[in-house]
Amino acid sequence: MPAYHSIFLEDQGVPVIGNFPILPLRTRTRGPAYTLPPLPPNVSDTDVPPDSESYDCVDEILSLFRANVLFRNFEINGPADRMLIYGILFISECLGKVKPGMSSREAEKALINVALDHFAIPGDASFPLNQAYEAPRDRQDAESLRA
Repeated sequence: MPAYHSIFLEDQGVPVIGNFPILPLRTRTRGPAYTLPPLPPNVSDTDVPPDSESYDCVDEILSLFRANVLFRNFEINGPADRMLIYGILFISECLGKVKPGMSSREAEKALINVALDHFAIPGDASFPLNQAYEAPRDRQDAESLRA
């Protein structure tokens, strides 16, 4: 059984830094990514259908995490698959920070700290998948990717 690939591979004209795509997000936070419209009132955050105009790469990463995390090999078909791999790696790191005995408040604090840490991006010595990603061309691209 093959691994699941990103549906965003079909998108053309997506900005790329190195070979990492800047895919649209459903957010109110300003950044380099294009902002998607909010969900309709009758749709839950956890049940966004892939054909919705508000379906973003975070929804896809969360929905494919359980299926793809078990695969030893994953063929990269484009930049969107690299985003999927990075997202799966990030979720794995977050799950490693949450311990079984933590209260929901403690877990929330731990995950906020993970999100606010100076995390590694492609090209950094501490980035675990440098062989699959290109480093940003310059410091400005690196800051855009971090944002």
